Amino acid sequence: MVGNLLLRGMLAGVIAGILVFAFAHTFGEPLVDQAIAFEEAAAQAAGEASEPEIVTRATQAGIGLFTGVMAYSVAVGGLFALVFAFVQGRISSLSARGTSAVIAIAAFVAVVLVPNVKYPANPPAVGNPDTIGVRTELFFLMIVVSIAALVAAIVVARRLAPRFGLWNGAIIAGLCHMLFIGIVQYLLPPINEVPENYSAMVLWRFRTTSIGMHVILWAAIGLVFGALANRKLSASAGRHARAPAFR
Repeated sequence: MVGNLLLRGMLAGVIAGILVFAFAHTFGEPLVDQAIAFEEAAAQAAGEASEPEIVTRATQAGIGLFTGVMAYSVAVGGLFALVFAFVQGRISSLSARGTSAVIAIAAFVAVVLVPNVKYPANPPAVGNPDTIGVRTELFFLMIVVSIAALVAAIVVARRLAPRFGLWNGAIIAGLCHMLFIGIVQYLLPPINEVPENYSAMVLWRFRTTSIGMHVILWAAIGLVFGALANRKLSASAGRHARAPAFR
């Protein structure tokens, strides 16, 4: 069963990857071109020699982007299926589609939304190359903390449910989660390395486009996998119901 769900998760990742690539190629790559043009103009004004182009922009925006997006989407789809296989029937009593939707929303909040509030995505020419290691570490630290806080909130909600009810327990756990995340984000160091005269519109559109890519990814995986898993589980339940009972 897990193997069948894994294949369906990877298939959902393929479909999601195609949608994400179309969105990124249409709306994201023009912003990258504008950011690169700003970077080159700033380097030329400072008298710096332009760096040799190892990979052409056409390759980066075409097959390079497609390969990267598809590999990431398929991997996420596979992990999504494994999480679903663990949650369904153990933690969640919802239907396959309901469980898939809840996992997708929770993953988007924990992996994308919360970390990007503190450390949003930046286009080329934004960020000091000397601090890329520190910035990467802080971003992944924020992801780990966010996922751990989400898991802790789910555990707290389940323990509070018998006393306060499922709805009230979820609200209390959610408030505790937001409070904890707020404290962590306040304590972590801020990063502001946007150059002067950088287009605020390009920066804003790049960051919103980055979020949009993740919205498409998680929405597509959640909906497509939910439909595929629901069909598989329904077929399996039907076969068990029709199987003769032996004593």
